[in-house]
Amino acid sequence: MFEQTKALCQHFLDMGIPGFDLIVYKDGKCILRHMGGYADPENKIPIRGKEKYHIYSCSKLITCAAAMQLWEKGMFSLEDNLSDYLPAFSEMTVKTENGVRKAKNPIKILHLFQMTAGMNYDMHTPELEAYYSIPGNNCPTVETVNMFAKTPLEYEPGEGWKYSLAHDVLGALIEVLSGEKFENYVKTHVFDPLGMENSTFLHPLEDWNGFAKQFRYDSQTGQFLPVWRFWCHLGKEYAGGGGGCISTVEDYIKFLEAMRIGDVILKKETVLLMATDHLTEQQRAMYGERSFGEGYGLGMRTQRQGANYTEFGWGGAAGAYASVDPVNNVSFYYAQHVLNSPNRHLRPWLYKAIQADLHGEKIEIPMGDIDATPKLTY
Repeated sequence: MFEQTKALCQHFLDMGIPGFDLIVYKDGKCILRHMGGYADPENKIPIRGKEKYHIYSCSKLITCAAAMQLWEKGMFSLEDNLSDYLPAFSEMTVKTENGVRKAKNPIKILHLFQMTAGMNYDMHTPELEAYYSIPGNNCPTVETVNMFAKTPLEYEPGEGWKYSLAHDVLGALIEVLSGEKFENYVKTHVFDPLGMENSTFLHPLEDWNGFAKQFRYDSQTGQFLPVWRFWCHLGKEYAGGGGGCISTVEDYIKFLEAMRIGDVILKKETVLLMATDHLTEQQRAMYGERSFGEGYGLGMRTQRQGANYTEFGWGGAAGAYASVDPVNNVSFYYAQHVLNSPNRHLRPWLYKAIQADLHGEKIEIPMGDIDATPKLTY
């Protein structure tokens, strides 16, 4: 069973991925737990299924779900101006061919969910670097996010699409609206109700106990180099909604199952709204063509109208990949710990492989040739 899925995972190992962990649920039951390789290749410690991972942008699904809980309570409208709650964003500027000018459109909360606010992913502008260097600055979440407002926008809010720090801003918005620290709100309203005991948005920067070792792939040399720095943590008090979550495979599948079922942490209707493609054609031109023609909803990839697949989810910079298919009652989560991973373009094929294996079908996965023998460097 699951021969094609397992073959794809084996191919990941053949490409040099040190280790992986995959869990698949159907109809609320685990039907596959498949892992391989090493959590610590230097010391030959195998993946055992309890490892912690930096899940990077798979954090975004959790942050958007937490924000929509407050939307369900009527604490904001998607059409509200962001500056109503975070005044630092009231006077935005935008880049143009003729220099920087004042933005004509306000950033709406909807734009944050959609990645259409005009922001970018530059965490190291001169203004931010000056802020980080203030003696004793631990980068509190809201204060740090307010500094993002000093960066000129890439385009007028609502008129394009660009992957950005927008969901970090959502984390700060949650903090302002709820009156709780963002990381505490998520723990109380998402992690605790779902029994996600090993998940957090504010992990001590010096604590690496229980983690799968993290690497960065160098495509020029074919080497996998160890990485100890977690770049989404800007300081001891910064909880990054867009990429700051630490979690385990067994924890994260609980979240995905809650989203699949609905009426757990969010109403079914709310999950459907999030999983609906909201892009205009103008925005889609910047979103580009994605795997299997996907669209983008409120913080997640989605099916476009007429698509022949029925899932939503997202991925993470170190290789995490989340998928929820409410039509076929399937969810799965794949974890690895390699930045700039050479198999990142193949992760969407996990969905295809799992579905084909479930239905007894054969598919051709474009695995391609392995360019060079990868080397682990310690």
